Amino acid sequence: MSEHHLVVGAGPVGRHVAALLVGRGDRVTVASRSGRDTGVGGAAHVALDASDADALTRAAEGAAVLYNCANPGDYAQWAATWPPLAAALLTAAERTGAVYAVTGNLYPYGPVEGPMHEGLPDAATDAKGVLRARMWQDALDAHRAGRVRAVEVRASDYVGTGTGVNAHVTRVLPGALRGKGAWMIGRTDLPHTFTDVLDVARTLVRAAGDGSAHGRTWNVPSNPPTSQAQALTDVLAAAGRPPVRVRGLSVPAVRALGVVTPVLREMVPLLYQWTAPYVLDDSAARAHFGIEPTPWDEVCRRTLVGVA
Repeated sequence: MSEHHLVVGAGPVGRHVAALLVGRGDRVTVASRSGRDTGVGGAAHVALDASDADALTRAAEGAAVLYNCANPGDYAQWAATWPPLAAALLTAAERTGAVYAVTGNLYPYGPVEGPMHEGLPDAATDAKGVLRARMWQDALDAHRAGRVRAVEVRASDYVGTGTGVNAHVTRVLPGALRGKGAWMIGRTDLPHTFTDVLDVARTLVRAAGDGSAHGRTWNVPSNPPTSQAQALTDVLAAAGRPPVRVRGLSVPAVRALGVVTPVLREMVPLLYQWTAPYVLDDSAARAHFGIEPTPWDEVCRRTLVGVA
């Protein structure tokens, strides 16, 4: 029987979620502030301020799942944008009875020793990590109180189709495809997990529909860690292009450039992600859902889509 699903956010995860749901025959509405068409045939698109709990509730009436795939692009605005948006999403899920499925990230863990797994506490001390941890804790508290059914999936840095200038590999990919050297943040030779946005969507859809998965976080199945430099080299190879020189911006350099570059200034508290191994343990999700990550060579080809 066809269900209705409301996807909030028209970015890469939202588009992939919508495509998966449409592909299995569900009715899908994608809500974003602009109402722009995601290119997913068969999905409806609406313009909506998702921080308006009443408007969001009306859009979510009758939906089986409310997917939080929002991703405010301006890091500097997170503190102002996320709290009312997260509160409205949780309120709408509670009012309508829709499962609340959240696209999360690894920020809540903060700096850790060894691979990140779901048994670790949310121990971040930086503002963005604390914010994301608070969002999930609010949803988890509501779940435990029986007011909502909630689940969150957490992914590492995005690769795959549509990731654009906010992702670390695709940010430098256009220049690298033209043979230009690349500057990347921190150490470029350390093990680092990258997650395909398609695998984020696959895990989110599966977790939303599995009642036994609710009430906890799941780390998205991802390929074995590689380095930033090797990830870029592999994507270039998929395009038939040679490697380029990859250099890392040191912590002092990022701090200095952050004085005049807002996005780098916002990255300073998160530099621990790029100065030590940053590795995801996805064994729990693989075992529970039977999901394996998209093969790395395919991920590299998908990362090239739409990049000039």
